[in-house]
Amino acid sequence: MKAVIGVLLLLCVFCNDSVSTSERPHARESFVVDSPQNQGTCTYTLTMRTSCLSSSSTRDQISLTFGDAYGNQVYIPRLDNPNQRTFTRCATDTFQLTGPCTYQICYVYIYRRGTDGLRLKRATIQGYNMRPVTFEYHANIPSGVWFGFNHCQSGGYKRATYS
Repeated sequence: MKAVIGVLLLLCVFCNDSVSTSERPHARESFVVDSPQNQGTCTYTLTMRTSCLSSSSTRDQISLTFGDAYGNQVYIPRLDNPNQRTFTRCATDTFQLTGPCTYQICYVYIYRRGTDGLRLKRATIQGYNMRPVTFEYHANIPSGVWFGFNHCQSGGYKRATYS
């Protein structure tokens, strides 16, 4: 029994060592929000879970962009709504978004501007005729920079979690 537990612990150590920095969210200062291409209009559901370590609420401006490996991009200039208390601690906020149609989503970036802060646990995006994709942040969103994931160039979508 001790041998089995020892092997499992050893495997966990190697698993933790194999996590690359590309699996964590990163800042992308040179990111450019593209003009929408003529791909039609689609509806998306975005679910964002804030961490219980986040500030009690935020008045910061929160923007979002996501897209596919073919250059199709959705840009949402304001997700926050001070009148509806979005992004409070330990909360799940769901948004219905409309934007250009995409294929399978493989990147997402969040932009925060302000001083309150936001610690995001995860973001899940669903759209018509595509699998839901979850991006695990578990990080403070820095102010003044696009912050997120781009798994489009890493051999497809294997780094994102699909439901």
